Amino acid sequence: MGSAARAEALSPQTNSRPLRTWQRTALEQYEETSPKDFLVTATPGAGKTTFALTLASRLLSRREVARVVVVCPTDHLRMQWADAADAMGIVLDPGLTNAVGPVRAGTQGYVTTYAQVAGKPMLHAARSTSVKTLVILDEVHHAGDGLSWGEASEEAFGRAARRLCLTGTPFRTKPDERIPFVRYEEDTFEGDAGESGVGLVSRADYTYGYKEALADNVVRPVVFAAYTGTSRWRNSAGEVVAASLSEAGTRSVEMQAWRTALDPKGQWVPHVIAAMDDRITHLRETGMPDAAGLILASDQDDARAYAKIVRRVTGKAAELILSDDPKASKKIERFATGSARIAVCVRMISEGVDVPRAAVLAWMTSYRTPLFFAQAVGRVVRSRAPHESATVFLPAVRPLLSLAAAMEEQRNHVMPPPKTQPDEELEALDLPPREPREGEAKQWEALEADARFAHVLHSGTAHTGEGSGPTLVVGEDEEEFLGIPGLLTPAQTAELLSKRDDELRIRVAQSHRDNPDDFMVVEDHPDEDDAGRSWRDAAELRREINKLVNRVAARTAQPQAVVHTQLRASVPGPPSASASVDVLRARRERLRTML
Repeated sequence: MGSAARAEALSPQTNSRPLRTWQRTALEQYEETSPKDFLVTATPGAGKTTFALTLASRLLSRREVARVVVVCPTDHLRMQWADAADAMGIVLDPGLTNAVGPVRAGTQGYVTTYAQVAGKPMLHAARSTSVKTLVILDEVHHAGDGLSWGEASEEAFGRAARRLCLTGTPFRTKPDERIPFVRYEEDTFEGDAGESGVGLVSRADYTYGYKEALADNVVRPVVFAAYTGTSRWRNSAGEVVAASLSEAGTRSVEMQAWRTALDPKGQWVPHVIAAMDDRITHLRETGMPDAAGLILASDQDDARAYAKIVRRVTGKAAELILSDDPKASKKIERFATGSARIAVCVRMISEGVDVPRAAVLAWMTSYRTPLFFAQAVGRVVRSRAPHESATVFLPAVRPLLSLAAAMEEQRNHVMPPPKTQPDEELEALDLPPREPREGEAKQWEALEADARFAHVLHSGTAHTGEGSGPTLVVGEDEEEFLGIPGLLTPAQTAELLSKRDDELRIRVAQSHRDNPDDFMVVEDHPDEDDAGRSWRDAAELRREINKLVNRVAARTAQPQAVVHTQLRASVPGPPSASASVDVLRARRERLRTML
């Protein structure tokens, strides 16, 4: 293509907002080669939809294609794509079903889903080959063989004139799993459990990562606020087990402590919801009057229970968004444009859904795959103005902390293992259900979980707010800017969150007293030790011990884990999470002598 033609092709569209630098660069790269297949990896919130529709508009105007077909993961995204296309002068039909043969007259194409394509791939093949067609495969990792959609996508669009693949994160697949229209190279990887192997890594034609987007002010910086706590549960042998989220030891114990913390009848969830609500209030008072938060739940039962907790703790009703609700799309749209503070959902907003005013995320789900983590965090990083920041509240467990620490890295994300049902595609905690099946004895029971602020994670470094430097003295005006880069350091942010923690605990306790029937009462058992009978006293001792450990670690420049190990050597006994009140008191006194 000559320079004059290329200049014309790259000129801004009169019916669209100015393109970002990365979008113009990617378009120029595409125009230079006019490839049949083109894969763009751009961080969530960067503007992949605008890029794709701008390219489609230009190909249509030059008559290089006569039709556009968009394939996306969900029905809600169909409407979102159609609305965005309409704003750019492209008429795409979001309601075309498999029962209708030809593309409707008066449109320039249609929007469909991967599931719909898998239902009648030959129908879509006929539509995409009857005229020259650009097929846009949004979040193309959904076309993997593991979901039985890859083969159908290849059959439907293998002979299309042009294909543009989009994804928010790079991804890996297993050697025998290939997503159509994607180039691969062999790559070694290391999994969450430390295992390694050889797989295939996708190679994008153009990549725009989180670091670049952050530097361009396209996305918000993310502050990760981790909350630990002690969980107690009854195992299949009838034994009461207690463990801290951040000191669980084995992976099995950590998972059960994590699952117990997420139980809506405990205290971890309301405490973190109170912290989340407090953060939303700060944002609304300091330049984001419509700031909102999202809560991700593991399943619909938890989502409903969390919505009730939101109402109790905040005094405001939450928007409950469930996948089987026929009004789910309307609820998302209402939340995106409304003034509600918090939405609770399972997976409806984890990918592709645009809610720019959402700046706070509470991770109350057991899902932990890197791909889902990146996509979910992407819901709160879309920048609208300078000096905005996003906050993610999460359990202080190793799998999530590792993912948070890697957010600033350019990394590849492992595809979930193949499943037979689309709803099962995400890796969840492999634990027994909370309630037994009919005719079965109860095998596992969540008893109680408390919560306390652990640290702020920034660039892979944990800032506890305890003994991390000179005492911070700030006024109300400075507190309002909590977490905004350039005004408070990560250590200062942690100190403020730590100071607010006790206030939040009082607030949650008050909601407990006001609504005693809404919270689970833990019965005493004669065979339990003092830690069971004096749960509240023990919980307070553990909080004191953790604060003292933080101070000792800061003074001696040792990791907190080392201080915990030394403490157990000096005062023998089980880990603090399951130690008796007497042992906890002895450890507290030992720590005081170390300062």
